[in-house]
Amino acid sequence: MSGAVNMATRPLAVIGNVNVDIIIGAAEPWPQPGTEILVDHGEVRVGGAAGNAALAWQAMGVDFQIAGNTGNDQFGTWLRQSFPDHSKNWPVEQTPTTFSVGVTHPDGERTFFTIPGHMPHLDLGTVRRSLDIDQLRGGIALICGSFLTDHLTVDYPALFAWLSAHEIEIALDTGWPPAGWTEETRARVQSWLPACTHVLLNEVEIMSLTGADDIDAAMDLLSISSLRSVTIVAKLGAAGAKGCRILPGGARQMAAVPAPSVSPVDTIGAGDVFNAGYLAAAARGLDLQAALAAGVGIASRAISTLPRRYDSVAA
Repeated sequence: MSGAVNMATRPLAVIGNVNVDIIIGAAEPWPQPGTEILVDHGEVRVGGAAGNAALAWQAMGVDFQIAGNTGNDQFGTWLRQSFPDHSKNWPVEQTPTTFSVGVTHPDGERTFFTIPGHMPHLDLGTVRRSLDIDQLRGGIALICGSFLTDHLTVDYPALFAWLSAHEIEIALDTGWPPAGWTEETRARVQSWLPACTHVLLNEVEIMSLTGADDIDAAMDLLSISSLRSVTIVAKLGAAGAKGCRILPGGARQMAAVPAPSVSPVDTIGAGDVFNAGYLAAAARGLDLQAALAAGVGIASRAISTLPRRYDSVAA
């Protein structure tokens, strides 16, 4: 809720894809080539996994940092103006700004068409210049859009080491790989997980990553041996969310939160808004059940309001 008192006790940051979303819909049936259809809704807004999480934190009144870049066109200017206090050190790449056209469907699903634009140019140097790492010490950094930030993704090991050296927990939401979950992609993501304290994936992503047939089996396969606690979260859409916290020594804590009954009007970015609510709660020291409930509640409100609201709906 805009203007809310900042209750976060640990600092937060997001690193990843900030771009422009052009949302239209609902479209049914899918149009034939060479034809035109009318839709009821259209909107241009800040998007990308990092942008969606940042918008939610901004509306919640939560302090945060964001590492990003933009292209050199009017979309880039608009993105920087959308985060005036956060974009001062963002480089302007000599390329168009990344944008996605999202077509919503009557059942709440959506189809995206995305141009690469500026996102592949985001790199570790930009992240270092964008973040006040001393202010972030002891906090949580959400890393997202892994398959769109080509230069940065190559440097994930160095990024993880830099954050860990400053006692910053890593929360990872990879997003969906455009080429699908190949064996190479699975191995690459699995190699990132030992550095992570929070793994935030949706139902299809976690099962595709593990090859499991259900969520519980997928969480078992992602059980990460660690000297610290690690939390795996499965975002289940209309079914809510499920979490597994693996404690040092291997003990497990399970929690599940159902989603409230709402009428969705726009589900784009729902998982990103969940991430914002969940991590804001984790930063305040809430337990797993409460953090899941915070994520589900704010995501449920966001997808069922137009224009979007970011206060919570009770599960």
